Amino acid sequence: MDEPLSLRISEVFTSLQGEALTSGSPTTFIRLTGCPLRCVYCDSAYAFKGGEQRSIPDLVSLSEASRTNLVCVTGGEPLAQPNCLSLLTSLCDAGFEVSLETSGAIDISAVDPRVSIVLDLKTPGSRESSKNLLSNLQLIREKDQVKVVVIDEDDFRWFELLCDTHPSIFQAGVVWISPSYDEIDLQILADLIIGSRHPFRMQLQLHKQIWGQEQGR
Repeated sequence: MDEPLSLRISEVFTSLQGEALTSGSPTTFIRLTGCPLRCVYCDSAYAFKGGEQRSIPDLVSLSEASRTNLVCVTGGEPLAQPNCLSLLTSLCDAGFEVSLETSGAIDISAVDPRVSIVLDLKTPGSRESSKNLLSNLQLIREKDQVKVVVIDEDDFRWFELLCDTHPSIFQAGVVWISPSYDEIDLQILADLIIGSRHPFRMQLQLHKQIWGQEQGR
């Protein structure tokens, strides 16, 4: 009998979802190890290395034991591990409402259509904007969400221009603008969003307001 598929996992925990449409809802997080990007503001660099191999059936069982209906697969960059696609499908088959947090640097075309994709495009301020796979923008649907983390007004203006040239971004249900933690004044960002020609929504990280930078939150 074949061994079940497995992935290298940094952590599995239950907390409040701090971002996106389900913000404030109890959620099980499955954080995969590894990422090909090195964003300057990354808040989960501890997931770049280490972790342990866990089978997909084990991860589904852990999610069931958490008694939450929401499961968020995150990283690192979860799609850097090919078996992530099977994990997403298995979680959907088990009846969970599944979201995937991905940088958009890896093709999302094979992601189970039941999954809500949160595509985190990288601005120049991240120093990884060259890794954006812009063909992914044609695959975004209303169930999905797009977000950018901005460190200054230049990042914001860059994203406005990207939206001008790639209107498929707005196929997403919501387009979020998130401030890099402690780097851009919130009032300045709010005024930029209010004055924008695009229907952006501002997003703060609820979990950081409650627990700060504490790991596993």
